[in-house]
Amino acid sequence: MDVFLQTIVAGVLKGGLYALIGIGMTLIMGVMGIINLAHGQLMMLAMYVTFVLSTMGVDPYIALFIAMPLLFLLGVAIQKFLLNPLIKADTILPENQVLMTVGIGMVVTEIVRFIFTSDYKSVTTTYSERTFFLGNISFSVALTIAFAIALAFTGAMFWFLLKTDLGRSIRATAQDKDAATLMGVNTGRITVITFGLGSGLVAAAGCLLAPVYYVFPDLGGPFTAKAFIITILGGLGSTVGAIFGGVTLGLAESLGATYFGMEFEDIVGLTIFILVLLFLPGGFKRLTKV
Repeated sequence: MDVFLQTIVAGVLKGGLYALIGIGMTLIMGVMGIINLAHGQLMMLAMYVTFVLSTMGVDPYIALFIAMPLLFLLGVAIQKFLLNPLIKADTILPENQVLMTVGIGMVVTEIVRFIFTSDYKSVTTTYSERTFFLGNISFSVALTIAFAIALAFTGAMFWFLLKTDLGRSIRATAQDKDAATLMGVNTGRITVITFGLGSGLVAAAGCLLAPVYYVFPDLGGPFTAKAFIITILGGLGSTVGAIFGGVTLGLAESLGATYFGMEFEDIVGLTIFILVLLFLPGGFKRLTKV
């Protein structure tokens, strides 16, 4: 029983971080209607910012306040100068914005590789390997703090979306872009801000993940795939669904690693993904209704 509870705790803590990664992508998906396939690469970039700052003695949790604004501005620039011009461009490819995000991800990866090489880096802190116990269940200090901060960011994002004019404009644009435009919402500005917010959220996830994960240029691809799975599990455009999707993926990976072996971690997660697609095509959004 202790092993099972330990596995659940590990899965939920990991799932909290996954949820933060997924919310950024689903926010962009909801407003722009495209999947940002450079999402993981932007997280990787935030992890390198955290790594560089850590070499100067800056704690990863303090680095949040530097990496998030940087990635927000980068996201704004990407949307404004690279993606928005493609909306009006004539092209034979209908999803040229998605293809652009693929190219952006590749460019970011190679720039980082050129600067830092492909060597694995790590952000070492005094709490990276510390644990505390509740009964017989151990909790990673770094993952528990990361989980708490991820919950705080998620709560703040919900408050922002529900209680502020800008948040309501983002929700209106996500629900019906044409109607929002007719109601006076500047949807072009909203898409720019939303891409920035999504990039800032995934930057937060990168900073929180840095103390417990290796940093290397190619980690962006796998995390883009995880964010995509979470977005589909949650239901396209659903921030509440993304939370359920992130926790579900974290639990599935944790249970797979414990009961089948580490090499089955991703296989179990992808199997859950396929089962949800088969039996709950709309994702958890069909259950949460938001």
